[in-house]
Amino acid sequence: MTRAGHAAHVKRGDHTDEYPPHVLREYALLGDGERGVVVGARGEHAWMCAPAWDSDAVFSALLGGPGIYAVTPTHPLFVWGGHYEPGGLIWRNRWVTGSQIVECREALAMPADPATAIVLRRIEAVDGPTRMRVLLDPRAGYGHHRLTRLRRHDDGTWTARCGSLYVRWSGAPEAAQAAGGGLETYVSVEDGDCHDLVLEVSTDPLRGAPPSADTLWHATERAWAETVPDTFGTVADGDARQAYAVLRGMTSRTGAMVAAATTCLPERAEAGRNYDYRFAWIRDQCFAGQAAAALGPDPLLDSAVSFVAERLLDDGARLLPAYTVRGGPIPPERHLDLPGYPGAPPVIGNQAGNQFQLDAFGEALLLFAAAAGHDRLDGPHWRAAEVAADAILRRRGDPDAGIWELDDRRWAQSRLTCAAGLRAISRHAPRGKAADWSALADKIIAEADAECLHPSGRWQRAPDDERVDAALVLPPVRGALPADDPRTRATLQAVLDGLSQDEFVYRFRVDDLPLGEGEGAFLLCGFAVSLALQQQGDLIRANRWFERSRSACGSPGLLAEEYDVEQRQLRGNLPQAFVHAILLETARRLAA
Repeated sequence: MTRAGHAAHVKRGDHTDEYPPHVLREYALLGDGERGVVVGARGEHAWMCAPAWDSDAVFSALLGGPGIYAVTPTHPLFVWGGHYEPGGLIWRNRWVTGSQIVECREALAMPADPATAIVLRRIEAVDGPTRMRVLLDPRAGYGHHRLTRLRRHDDGTWTARCGSLYVRWSGAPEAAQAAGGGLETYVSVEDGDCHDLVLEVSTDPLRGAPPSADTLWHATERAWAETVPDTFGTVADGDARQAYAVLRGMTSRTGAMVAAATTCLPERAEAGRNYDYRFAWIRDQCFAGQAAAALGPDPLLDSAVSFVAERLLDDGARLLPAYTVRGGPIPPERHLDLPGYPGAPPVIGNQAGNQFQLDAFGEALLLFAAAAGHDRLDGPHWRAAEVAADAILRRRGDPDAGIWELDDRRWAQSRLTCAAGLRAISRHAPRGKAADWSALADKIIAEADAECLHPSGRWQRAPDDERVDAALVLPPVRGALPADDPRTRATLQAVLDGLSQDEFVYRFRVDDLPLGEGEGAFLLCGFAVSLALQQQGDLIRANRWFERSRSACGSPGLLAEEYDVEQRQLRGNLPQAFVHAILLETARRLAA
């Protein structure tokens, strides 16, 4: 949308001027596995796609568009804060004014229904009576469909249609139609009391009596308590447990975990690197499964194994890098008619769905090996492991897009990851298979050594790219090479010397730009360096890199893909699942 078009859009009235996007570090996430809600500091639900992660958005304010659900103090001056309740994605927005303290408890109801999102909001007057403004203005189809067939029922609930979706809202019997669209009301709560709001958004007609807020809250609390384990035995236990909750909240009942809850939040303003991450990447799924395995036998491990094995058995050597959570292909990129988050024209879909990424087969084998170590790999999963190993045998010489999804080349990281996966799974395989897979790993290492060993003794990115890459520290951690191999140590030192600054790590040098100008620090790489330093026995520096990387968050503790060190801001889609996964794994391994 042009600036002029956006101005006309606001002038027509849709509340976009009241709740513009703000810095990413202030947003929290609600999730139930099937979809997510991004919550801002002014009490706005700024992003929600329904019924599923990759459905059209009902709330689009995060991208400057229409569609909002806000609970905000009426007092003009307030200070914001907030926190997650331990062991789940139940969020508490908190506001302090000159005369009161008020909180709004927020969650997506669990256990989740794939067809119906239930958004719970409980206004609590913590200190002094409060009055809150409540605004509900869903706009299905990224803002194209307003509420229609709006009706207030005798019990005080509201029902409506919103595009193809059915909407029911309880707890706002006095609401009236707002000037900018939707429904608006003011809720007064006495000191120590609370007031519940329940919003249902469904693909199916909502029949029967509205669900009880108390019943929904109790079921949600119980579901999180049963889902998120204690993470004692990790460093930074609170952050590790919260990382697990994030991964669980982004994992569907199909076993698929979305890479992030959002789309097209920029890695760098006006750089054109705006991507849709509301899909399940094989690599990210394997990272999450290995992190869960570090804790022990775990349902998240089982979910990852199940989803990845099904994709391998269906697609074999034609395995795609990413799928929808239902296991289907990702739609191609297309632009949205929205202003977008500042600095980023909005897109949905992702071209990665058409790429070949060789390392995904190696990551799958690492995942299966982690599951086998806990005796959680059955017959079909072993067949999937054989498919992955055979694909590596047949396709290891093919150029691929690599972990960073760039031009097709013979990336060293892809091949070394495959070698690591073959070595890991061979330790659990029958003798004949184990020998074949170990020999193939040796051959891959030798081929990579012949093409991708820099004259200095470290690994370089590709035969025609001599640069060092921080991703190359991970394959030795996964077992591709011994810790004391000279190539392992030389690569780690090259990353520390050339790609790190203030204990933050960058992927690789972008052209000849100084670190931090080409892109932000890559948090996955920071945790990977921590693991590599631990492998070398340098525990003090390993903990320093871990602490630095986990500090790159805002008040909700969520981590994005990149971190702008100079401005101390999050960059890219939020939250980034594989960053939370490697945080969890690193926290466990450092404690061990």
